[in-house]
Amino acid sequence: MSTEHLKTIEQRLLWLSHWMIHHANHVRPKVDGIKIGGHQASSASMVSIMTALYFSVLRPEDRVAVKPHASPIFHAIQYLMGNQTREKMENFRGYGGVQSYPSRTKDIDDVDFSTGSVGLGVAITSFASLVQDYIAAKSWSGDKPLGRMIALVGDAELDEGNVYEALQEGWKNDLRNCWWIIDYNRQSLDGIVREGLFDRVEKIFDAFGWQVVRVKYGVLQRAAFAEPGGDKLRQWIDDCSNQDYSALTFMGGAVWRKRLMDDLGDQGDVTALIDRRSDDELADLMENLGGNCTETMAEAFAAIDHDKPTCFLAYTIKGWGTPIAGHKDNHGGLMNKTQMAEWQQHMGVAEGEEWEPFATVPDVGALKAFLDQVPFFAKGIRRFSDDKIAVPAIELASDRDISTQMAFGKVLDDLSKGDSKLAERIVTTSPDVTGTTNLGPWVNRRKLFARKAMADAFIEHRIPSTAKWEFTPEGQHIELGIAEMNLFLLLGAAGLSHSLFGERLIPIGTVYDPFVCRGLDALNYACYQDARFMIVGTPSGVTLSPEGGAHQSIGTPLIGMSQDGLAAFEPAFADELAVIMEWAFDYLQRDGEGDPDERTWLRDETGGSVYLRLSTNPIEQPVKRADDAFRQGAIDGAYWLRKPGPNCEVVIAYQGVVAPEAIKAAGELAGNRRDVGVLAVTSADRLNAGWTAAQRARSRGNAAARSHIEQLLGDLPGHCKLITVIDGHPATLAWLGGVAGHQTIPLGVEHFGQTGTIGDLYRHFGIDAASIIEKVNGLTPGRRV
Repeated sequence: MSTEHLKTIEQRLLWLSHWMIHHANHVRPKVDGIKIGGHQASSASMVSIMTALYFSVLRPEDRVAVKPHASPIFHAIQYLMGNQTREKMENFRGYGGVQSYPSRTKDIDDVDFSTGSVGLGVAITSFASLVQDYIAAKSWSGDKPLGRMIALVGDAELDEGNVYEALQEGWKNDLRNCWWIIDYNRQSLDGIVREGLFDRVEKIFDAFGWQVVRVKYGVLQRAAFAEPGGDKLRQWIDDCSNQDYSALTFMGGAVWRKRLMDDLGDQGDVTALIDRRSDDELADLMENLGGNCTETMAEAFAAIDHDKPTCFLAYTIKGWGTPIAGHKDNHGGLMNKTQMAEWQQHMGVAEGEEWEPFATVPDVGALKAFLDQVPFFAKGIRRFSDDKIAVPAIELASDRDISTQMAFGKVLDDLSKGDSKLAERIVTTSPDVTGTTNLGPWVNRRKLFARKAMADAFIEHRIPSTAKWEFTPEGQHIELGIAEMNLFLLLGAAGLSHSLFGERLIPIGTVYDPFVCRGLDALNYACYQDARFMIVGTPSGVTLSPEGGAHQSIGTPLIGMSQDGLAAFEPAFADELAVIMEWAFDYLQRDGEGDPDERTWLRDETGGSVYLRLSTNPIEQPVKRADDAFRQGAIDGAYWLRKPGPNCEVVIAYQGVVAPEAIKAAGELAGNRRDVGVLAVTSADRLNAGWTAAQRARSRGNAAARSHIEQLLGDLPGHCKLITVIDGHPATLAWLGGVAGHQTIPLGVEHFGQTGTIGDLYRHFGIDAASIIEKVNGLTPGRRV
């Protein structure tokens, strides 16, 4: 390790990151007239940590989640190494430029984990480590070196509750190879962090089996402590409040001298220690905390010789090395033009060389030779890929009443009995609702994952139980506690396994549908980084009648429609579900360029994740259907269950478990209304996406562009009325009237439910057959039923 080279790199990164931010805010022409931002101070506090990490300790197999506000440092690193372009750096926070926060999908450089929503980038590293262990335990994984999953953490991120949920889950799963490096600058957006906070946080880490390494003093401070009187200086630093330390840092060396002399001056050893240093040297000493010292951080990292989870508490100065260091307003603050000009002179960067990666470097050749040997960058971009897995035919015919949740369990059970590669790569997970979401048969056959085998005491003692829970390294189910954020973080990590670890997994998670909302931030986060997984929300809606309003979902269909990167389905029948799941297992693996399919105008070749909203209500199944129109319609989002005639007066469009009510109502209406149609909607999400995409295509000159829903509704007469019905928010389907200009009467659930029978609640919310008929009688012209 060359401390001289590390110091040079640190100063280059400090300049390049801050110049990029300054250029975006003060040099590049402003279009919107608003501040661009960029977090100069938060970047500065991380520069020494990231220099030591990336250039002295990381290996290609390691993966890093970068603190969102340290994004400029990350991109400066990539720019220095030739993995980022000047054009994109100049366009920081602009369209097509370097993103505000590291993004796997938007940035061109080597981002391991997208970050931005604080706390989530921290927690996903623990789940990535769990996924790495899961893969390593399998016979098909090959012999790959295990990497460390590392999070660079802002101290204010420790306010996020999901961090502690992840700590607990990590302890349950014997977490290893995970580092969290905390930038303890003791300042957040609104002020100074409370005194003594980390004493309590440290106890939490210790309780969950982590080693905690405090990195408080840099090499200058440690050398000063060894001088006569140094013990008193050390004690003063330990006793100084966060607010005072920040304020003194901002005011500089002369003020440091006065304060230290007032508090410690004794005309003896301490006075001599202070007097031996100029004001600038004294400021350098007092700001030389452990986290702002590359040599100290490199030593701390190199000292770890085990795979136990480790938390580094790195004391830093926010804004370190800049004119805004220590100021309590510096989180969102920026150096003004005058400050930047003075700082540029201080940093020795000549005018016109601001973007030059190696400006100010005395021996460029020696530095480049050092960079060529840095292990982390030695193999280039570290993203992997894996072959697509063939999907076997999935068929599920039933001549009896069955719920979609039961059908889902049957599909997985059938797969578990076979030896397909798809079944081999499926990993299921659930937040303590494995049995009640019909994963039980799959788990009984495929077992639960643990790095060390654990027997089921009930089996050993021959106690009858439907759950045969055996933990083994070969297991294919990861059981989680009741924390939906952890569920989606695990799905996110597992859904990136092909890219992070070169081995494709097919992650499937189950959760009670109303509690999708409890993990919504992590769901959005997983989709943002293009993780691939299947999430099954079940049971759903007021159809879960005995459980009452707290367990009855209303808005989740709208979440499915609005969430980018997630194709949402709500099938009514088992054969629909089988068709959708077969398609979904392939869709999860696609990575095409995104050209729309001109049949539907959906960008299906890009792939994505899939959300299935299911129900526990067993309903009568249709006769066996195998025609292409049905299969394709179920995938595209809708098909005619009862095709309307040429003089159709009423179409009932339903989604999900209310199918029997829609069918019954249509049958009763048929005697009095002409050519009644029934539209089976399996995915309002895909219908809506295709419709809006087709409209965009037409607006750009493709007059022939017609989406699937436009083709389905296009031949209906103008006087036809649409009645839409769903066990969920009526807005899910209400937009159908806008497709071809038909009056629409949307039915659904808009208020919290309550306990009762399914019939009670359907009547209460007006989504039963009688309510559908009532709306037709009262709101449309024609003969009353």
